[in-house]
Amino acid sequence: MKLIIATHNPGKVREFHALLGPLGYDVVSAGELGLPEPEETGATFEANAELKAQAAAVAAKLHALSDDSGLVVPALDGAPGIYSARWAGETKDFAAAMQRVADELTARGHVPTGTPAYFVCALSYADARGVTRTVRGEVHGTLTFPARGGRGFG
Repeated sequence: MKLIIATHNPGKVREFHALLGPLGYDVVSAGELGLPEPEETGATFEANAELKAQAAAVAAKLHALSDDSGLVVPALDGAPGIYSARWAGETKDFAAAMQRVADELTARGHVPTGTPAYFVCALSYADARGVTRTVRGEVHGTLTFPARGGRGFG
């Protein structure tokens, strides 16, 4: 079955292909199909994931899968939240985004290391008519500085 991954991010496409290819899915990205990226105007991770999946599914008349994810820091009133990628800027510099998290926590009188935070991922599936099913997962923990790892928010 052909399945659109509603993204233009080649790294994300590779991840989905590695997960779904062995299950028999023919994974193709919205970018490969020349589909435009819809503006993420939703107020939640779920709304943005649904928006992207529906746009790709309806445009290509195929099934589509999309996600929206980000870091939530309650001490920053939930920021960066749905704006996580924007905090990383045009170049997707997540080290800079994490530095901003640390700076903003410090400015509010918090010690950045040990501050509670969680990562959210909403995954949305849309059929060719745009009917969606969406799930949300969260991983809770605390922040560590300097950030570890070389992907995303560390």
